[in-house]
Amino acid sequence: MKILSRWRQVFVILAILGPGFITSNVDNDAGGITTYSIAGAHFGYRFLWSFVPITFLLILIQEMSARMGVVTGKGLSDLIREQFGVKITFYFLIILVAANYANTVAEFAGVAASLEIFRVGREWSVPVAGVLVWLLAVKGSYKSVEKIFLVATLFYAAYIVTGFMARPDWSEVARGFAVPQMSFNPGEIGILIALVGTTIAPWMQFYLQSAIVEKDVKIEHLKFSRLDVLAGSIVVSVVAAFIVIACAATLHPQNIRIESAEEAALALRPLAGDYAAFLFSFGLLNASLFAASILPLSTAYVVCEGMGWENGVNKTFAEAPQFYGLYSLLILLGVLTVVVPGLPLIQVMYWSQVLNGILLPLTLAFMVIIINKPKVMGNYVNKKFVNYVTIATVAILTFLSLSLVISAF
Repeated sequence: MKILSRWRQVFVILAILGPGFITSNVDNDAGGITTYSIAGAHFGYRFLWSFVPITFLLILIQEMSARMGVVTGKGLSDLIREQFGVKITFYFLIILVAANYANTVAEFAGVAASLEIFRVGREWSVPVAGVLVWLLAVKGSYKSVEKIFLVATLFYAAYIVTGFMARPDWSEVARGFAVPQMSFNPGEIGILIALVGTTIAPWMQFYLQSAIVEKDVKIEHLKFSRLDVLAGSIVVSVVAAFIVIACAATLHPQNIRIESAEEAALALRPLAGDYAAFLFSFGLLNASLFAASILPLSTAYVVCEGMGWENGVNKTFAEAPQFYGLYSLLILLGVLTVVVPGLPLIQVMYWSQVLNGILLPLTLAFMVIIINKPKVMGNYVNKKFVNYVTIATVAILTFLSLSLVISAF
């Protein structure tokens, strides 16, 4: 009987696994891979230590999102509307939609860049990617979409393989993790802000909570959702660290400066071999497609929950026209922005980071207030210790986000 009970628990864990793992890993998108590549190429192993506190903060914040979704059965924007009113929610959603549109553009730009390495023009690659992404949600159910997303997370292993192929000095890698190194010059402060900002993004909290609600995770299975969040947060940091390691071992010693992930892939070829460069490029393509699917989906969830409209990939187009309409519009605008000559691609991507910087502290403030309301969370409000850590986390992230916004202006 004990064996049967253990197997039953394993099946329950596998059934719950998904939202936390997917949400964390999709954050290793085109922008994230670019940030990690630059960190490794420009600063070597110096910032590996930062992944330890970043992982802790990611686990803390994602666990709160998961707990709110399981306990309330409502998405985050739904709760914000209920607790703060329609007016505040409306203005918040305007900023969020703008930021997520810009982020979606960045993902389709990542698709174009990764395939241009293989001499496939963006006039072909981006529209095809847009159609595939659109069909995924419109023609699939939540279960089928989640399975595809989980398979996509497996391909991030390409970056781990690339890291080993780069033949790093593992004693230096260990030192990078164990000994914090940082001089407070603008370049190093900027990369630290970027590492935090690209790992903990506002859209993640909304998508995670919405996915848990649509999956209908019960409160008795909250511990498994926490395990899902824990696993996803650790894996995403491991992959990110290996991207840094690959570039630190190859590009940094040669003093090669890069500005994008595709430049990193091309620079790897003579230093680590064609196969390593191919894996790096393939990882960028997978990450860009993955994020280009999730970001419009997250936006559609957020807006429809906030406005009280029907939403979810388990609904038909007729049942949730606003949900699918917004999802389709974001994909179309993202594709056109990347494909049409003369559109301000760099400016759109630039302002996405500014908007993310504004949204992150606001999102976390909403979460902290809501999760401490017994009328909303019952006995699942934050413990005092968690509150202290959370408030400190919000303060740190607010400082970093405001620094990013100020530096952007």
